[in-house]
Amino acid sequence: MQKNSSLMVRLDEESKALLSAAAELRRVSVSDYVRSVVMGQAERELAAARSHTIAMTPTEQLDFWNALAKPPKLTKAQKGLGAIMRGDA
Repeated sequence: MQKNSSLMVRLDEESKALLSAAAELRRVSVSDYVRSVVMGQAERELAAARSHTIAMTPTEQLDFWNALAKPPKLTKAQKGLGAIMRGDA
């Protein structure tokens, strides 16, 4: 892969240390580590977009499921409409 363009990303110290440790495990530079992980993720997201599907990480899936499982909080207008539909109003 020819590297002819740069991208600057600002990170907090904790994130930078995390990336450095992960890169060290793979015995690659932080730049090579970020490039390999980010490019793979970007390709997956673009493929999902082209096929009109939603791609979520396991954490995102759990957050989505929990949001769907929560009982909705009805607005005053929705409660009023429910009363009208039930014949209570």
